[in-house]
Amino acid sequence: MAKNPKAAKNRRPTTRRPRAAAATATATASASADIEDLASPSGCRAVAGPTTAAAAVRAELLRWYDANRRDLPWRRAAEPPAGSGSGRGEEQRAYAVWVSEVMLQQTRVPVVVDYYSRWMARWPTVDSLAAATQEEVNEMWAGLGYYRRARFLLEGAKQIVEKGEFPCTASTLREVRGIGDYTAGAIASIAFNEVVPVVDGNVVRVISRFYAIPDNPKESSTVKRFWQLTGELVDPSRPGDFNQAMMELGATLCSKTKPGCSQCPVSSHCQALALSSQNASVKVTDFPRVVPKAKPRSDFAAVCVVQISQGFGEGIAEAEGKDNLFLLIKRPEEGLLAGLWEFPSVLVNEGKTDTLNRRKEMDKYLKQLLSIDVTRRSSVILREDVGQHVHIFSHIRLTMFVELMILNLKDDGEELCKEGQDSTKLRLINENAVQSMGLTSGIRKVYNMVKVFKEKRLKEQSQVPTRKRSRRLK
Repeated sequence: MAKNPKAAKNRRPTTRRPRAAAATATATASASADIEDLASPSGCRAVAGPTTAAAAVRAELLRWYDANRRDLPWRRAAEPPAGSGSGRGEEQRAYAVWVSEVMLQQTRVPVVVDYYSRWMARWPTVDSLAAATQEEVNEMWAGLGYYRRARFLLEGAKQIVEKGEFPCTASTLREVRGIGDYTAGAIASIAFNEVVPVVDGNVVRVISRFYAIPDNPKESSTVKRFWQLTGELVDPSRPGDFNQAMMELGATLCSKTKPGCSQCPVSSHCQALALSSQNASVKVTDFPRVVPKAKPRSDFAAVCVVQISQGFGEGIAEAEGKDNLFLLIKRPEEGLLAGLWEFPSVLVNEGKTDTLNRRKEMDKYLKQLLSIDVTRRSSVILREDVGQHVHIFSHIRLTMFVELMILNLKDDGEELCKEGQDSTKLRLINENAVQSMGLTSGIRKVYNMVKVFKEKRLKEQSQVPTRKRSRRLK
């Protein structure tokens, strides 16, 4: 996003009175931690009694932030109108901060801007979100990944509306499902002016360089130190702006590989920079320590795009009619991609990814789930392998072996779904619905592979004499 220094200069610093932080805080385990959270030690709060150095850092960092902060829609929403007080205005700002912070976990800012704008246009308040369905939310979220975030947003909204008020402190925000220490701190400081720190990946990078911390940033003792040091720096009069300034610094100048130290507003206080100027073997980018990621496990799945045609002849050209339906299965409500729709998919052993074994497992799955016996209740118009697609999750490398199976059922498709073990988890939809549904990027890739395959086969069949087109393909 382009910077807007002119607009920033016209902004006045927030003058809302900050909420007093409790002298002691009881640690309350959140119902479910944020995906990218670094747990704070026992509800960490900003430390009173700023040193002269800390005061200088705050002033320099906020001055830089006021002049250089990016103009982002959630920041505009979080700024209180002149003369506004507490109440619904604060709650609305809190909702905007909440949505943006959840979207920004594991997702780049330019991508989030469009999603955030569409989301707020459809659900501008926590009450409107609470009235939405999970499927509506999933459709809006499609493409952002980490769908558990969307589920937690909806569940949290319902919880807040049921309670009747938006939590206004970090400790009470952590009681909302899906809100962990980082998100609670962001909402409390930005929307409600509570003097609490936030620690995300950007802040970890800034703090580890600022204090030249060589320790493993993933270890609990180091994480505790990050929260403590950040808490000591938080500006007591502008905590929300200070936290955003720290994150902004880490996202822009204090980058992973090419930090802009010459432009950094607090470079004179940076211990990593001081060490690098004294010792050529030390680099600012040595901080934080790079910890090798765990190698993702490899999984293998047979994925069958089942297209159901009724009343057509044998051949892919004849099967391309307006009444074509595609079978979708709803995943379990817990675990990976919980509650999302996908094409029939079954995990297979690495040593059994050949066509014969994959089809054997898929046929068993379809018969068990839907009572589809492809030899008795339908005729197979076409069944062919389409190709492979590798989808990378944070901890799994999933290789999907994709096949297309076009069936001509001998009875009604809708009745078939009703006969399944759980009809609420089965759906037959047309091609237009497939295009508009909130499918995951992996499943949409599978669908696009099938579309390309079908177009290629149709082109091939159009060049074959009519008598040969009806040859059944298996």
